Amino acid sequence: MKIVIQVHWRDSAKAWGLLVRHSPGVALPDRVFVVSAEAARALRKAGIRFTQKSREASPSGAIAGEIT
Repeated sequence: MKIVIQVHWRDSAKAWGLLVRHSPGVALPDRVFVVSAEAARALRKAGIRFTQKSREASPSGAIAGEIT
């Protein structure tokens, strides 16, 4: 599952270092990243602040983890 996140500006350098080492993803302008759920967990564990903007939907159209 892919998650779109925006990293807090104070944590952007620390997040970049972790994301480059952790997993493939996409970096977009304004500290926005498309990352795996595993990478998002690693960011939380490292204390890096971010907001989740979007999450990949499952083939049924439901958000992953959502009960339909």
